[in-house]
Amino acid sequence: MGLVTTARVKSPWIMHFDCGSCNGCDIEILACLTPLYDVERFGIINIGNPKHADVLVVTGAANRRNARVLRNLYEQMPEPKLVMAVGTCACSGGVFHQCPNILGGVDKVIPVNVYVPGCAARPEAIIDGVVLALQKLAGAA
Repeated sequence: MGLVTTARVKSPWIMHFDCGSCNGCDIEILACLTPLYDVERFGIINIGNPKHADVLVVTGAANRRNARVLRNLYEQMPEPKLVMAVGTCACSGGVFHQCPNILGGVDKVIPVNVYVPGCAARPEAIIDGVVLALQKLAGAA
């Protein structure tokens, strides 16, 4: 696991899951990994295995088809774990909130610790959300 078990939490490993967004927020998350923002210099690693993830970053609105997968990913993550809802759709369902298949924001399926609103959420806001998540993890460690 990416967390250091001292008083300071560092090197978080994040896993990104797209619940069916327009990909605007996904592109901004990827922008955080480019040389302009380069979050890896802070030890933030993007991984694909929930069993190694400290933070689950979710984009898109929760719907009936992805709710079970989202819940399974969350349950596979070791404690302590955090969830970030990135973008208006992940926070509240966004423009799709009244569609019959949409359950709403990610918090309708799993607990969310950090909300990063925006359509699309800016890389600076996403990085601020990760910092807030780290502060919450530090309090849980």
